[in-house]
Amino acid sequence: MKQTIMVVEDDKMIRDLVRIYLEKNHFNVIEACDGQEAKDVFLQYRPCLIILDLMLPKVSGEEFCTWVRELEGNEVAIIMLSAKTQTNDKIAGLKLGADDYMTKPFDPNEMVAHVEAVLRRSGLSREQMVYDGLCIKPKKGEVLLYEQEIKLTKFEFNLLYYFMKNPNLVLSREQLVQQIYPNEEQDIMERTIDAHIKKLREKIETRPAKPVRIQTVRGMGYKFVTTQ
Repeated sequence: MKQTIMVVEDDKMIRDLVRIYLEKNHFNVIEACDGQEAKDVFLQYRPCLIILDLMLPKVSGEEFCTWVRELEGNEVAIIMLSAKTQTNDKIAGLKLGADDYMTKPFDPNEMVAHVEAVLRRSGLSREQMVYDGLCIKPKKGEVLLYEQEIKLTKFEFNLLYYFMKNPNLVLSREQLVQQIYPNEEQDIMERTIDAHIKKLREKIETRPAKPVRIQTVRGMGYKFVTTQ
């Protein structure tokens, strides 16, 4: 699964440049052109790192940075990108919560190197998987649907984790049993998978009776469907 980087920049040329170089280096890129849109995009995709311009319309980069830190603490890395070159500006950005600070104009290859270095230092790229506002944090045992924490049983959590590791693939009941109950009898437990999925749908689907995320593939099993 590719690591997701969010680029928050009101200048489309700069956004396009950053996106091209990040995608060339195998990152998934999402974009926002102002601070308000950035909040909505962030809650939907939960990126592991944000490249953030400070001078944004609607909601400033400083305000957005503060909002992210209040919401997620240090679980998201932030690289500030600014035309402000004074040392005091850099210090202020770092004190506000940025992990790194780059000035414009910048070399896009250097920017990619900064992204990779910040992710290595933080280890955030391995901390979570996110699809369409649904975020799972395996090391913490947490699941978030947008900003709301969802309480799952052990079996529901393991089931969702396996689905999210295999997006858009049809998984048979036998495969799911092997992941959830590796030491049990399949002729009993395959029927139990349906019950777990019913409960899981009730917690993560808007309309559990007409599921969008976990879909039944008749005669084959189930598929975790994403738009990403």
